[in-house]
Amino acid sequence: MIKPRVLVVGSSNTDMIIKMDRIPRPGETILGGEFITAAGGKGANQAVAAARAGGGVTFIARVGKDMFGEQARAGFISEGINTEHVIRDPASPTGVALIFVGKDGENSIAVASGANGNLSSSDVRKARGAFAGASVLIMQLETPLEPLETAAELAVQAGMQIILNPAPARPLPDSLLKNISILTPNETEAELLTGIKVTDTATAEKAADKLIARGVRTVIITLGSRGAFVATADSRRLIAGFKVDAIDTTAAGDTFNGALAVALAEGQSLDHAVRFANAAAAISVTRIGAQPSAPSREEIEKFLRPSS
Repeated sequence: MIKPRVLVVGSSNTDMIIKMDRIPRPGETILGGEFITAAGGKGANQAVAAARAGGGVTFIARVGKDMFGEQARAGFISEGINTEHVIRDPASPTGVALIFVGKDGENSIAVASGANGNLSSSDVRKARGAFAGASVLIMQLETPLEPLETAAELAVQAGMQIILNPAPARPLPDSLLKNISILTPNETEAELLTGIKVTDTATAEKAADKLIARGVRTVIITLGSRGAFVATADSRRLIAGFKVDAIDTTAAGDTFNGALAVALAEGQSLDHAVRFANAAAAISVTRIGAQPSAPSREEIEKFLRPSS
């Protein structure tokens, strides 16, 4: 069976996680946490999520010439991801994220970008061949904007769908947004991009309208367990989520985006693809870690199967 081809341009980090009763306040030290190291980075998370959901994934990224970078590449290879365009950066270390996770599943994250900050338009152009035959491009905002703009232009030329997960949120030029097929902010990111505080479907619709007015064809605002609000130029609807006992929300959005890309690359309708992505994200929050939490295709399909 030929896997639907998904291309990911983005970041790769090593996550250092401390699980504790609650996230420390500024200036506070809390003892007794549990320490875990896991592969992370939004681009890498989405690449792994897409691979596990059934996609044939190629990843364009930079890692350091260090232990973390070698571990990251080995991990991608074990997931079946094409690493031909994962560059070993000679000047900067692999990116690192420090993550606090409270017992309620909420998290607080600080990132040292390292090699991710050196990803360039030249890197993307050298990988031009990877765009041929791929159906969907996924990007995020943990790298410089210029290579993402270049990737979007190449994807448009190749006739690909382009998913931009605007995280962490920052101002985006209309020249990039007009090339985006699907923008996937969460509530916080939608507010930072539009100035509209998203608290319910009505405010989600207002935020989505503002983004569509800037050229984005489809906006999907992820709302956690409530699901995802989907808006196009002529339709608005909430695709319901799933209630689960969350223990770690790290990378839930990344899992959503990776699974969404695979479903769309398979030719699923937008609504079916969002439901598939909602299920993948719901499974992920019941597990600790970023990449370790991404479910397999079999797990997603079993989760979606009606109980007898």
